[in-house]
Amino acid sequence: MATSESSGSVVRRILLGSQLRRLRESRGITREAAGYSIRASESKISRMELGRVSFKARDVEDLLTLYGVTDELEREALLGLAREANVAGWWHSYGDVLPGWFQTYVGLEGAASHIGIYEVQFVHGLLQTEGYAQAVVVRGQPAADEAEVERRVSLRMERQKLLFSERAPHFHAVLDEAALHRPYGGEAVMRGQLQHLMDISEQANVTLQVMPFAHGGHAGESGAFTMLRFPESDLSDVVYLEQLTSALYLDKPDEVAQYGRVMERLHEDSLSPAATRDLLRRLLQLM
Repeated sequence: MATSESSGSVVRRILLGSQLRRLRESRGITREAAGYSIRASESKISRMELGRVSFKARDVEDLLTLYGVTDELEREALLGLAREANVAGWWHSYGDVLPGWFQTYVGLEGAASHIGIYEVQFVHGLLQTEGYAQAVVVRGQPAADEAEVERRVSLRMERQKLLFSERAPHFHAVLDEAALHRPYGGEAVMRGQLQHLMDISEQANVTLQVMPFAHGGHAGESGAFTMLRFPESDLSDVVYLEQLTSALYLDKPDEVAQYGRVMERLHEDSLSPAATRDLLRRLLQLM
């Protein structure tokens, strides 16, 4: 299964869910009534409309009938979207180490045309070397055995293929300088990680900036976040906020716009890509 195809299934699920929501609202039908028509709960309809569950063809057919969609071409287009939305992503094979709330993110990440991140604690997963990733996993999952650690690191390395794929997104990363000084895995691992950051920052689709200590307080006071933009014009930007045992996905225009303004200020106040490479070079020379 091609990465872009399986990642696209998440986007199609969200698109289908949003279209079903618009159809329901245009008819003035409550979620409760919609759920009753497919022998499901109101919360199931909510999850469907948010694109967080798979779609059964029978459920979609029944909802389209309830919403008064009788044109065969329109029905078939939406049913076709439902079939495409059910394509399993490559990451499903990592279900033993990948929590359900993160599976949605991996799919969205793979389908995005632009990924913007601000990271504080450590180097972002898409930029980690294998040695650094292993050290991060071991620190974060102290009870994990060797096999689980290997699986988690393998998943992270698989995700990174996105940046080198034919349809690679533009990846704009802002790292707090603290992430460059906090050691993971020892000096050799950190040297390799800093060198990797220098190398990958030269890639055409990657922009890397560092928010330096010298700047003092800055716009990223609320912590790490990710912004995802998609090539589909009818899919809104998404802000991803990861927590310890769950995650938030924000897509309301006013909330996304607020994070967008923070990201713009981080870009303006951080070191330029060239100055960032100079800083990385100096850190390497000090090791």
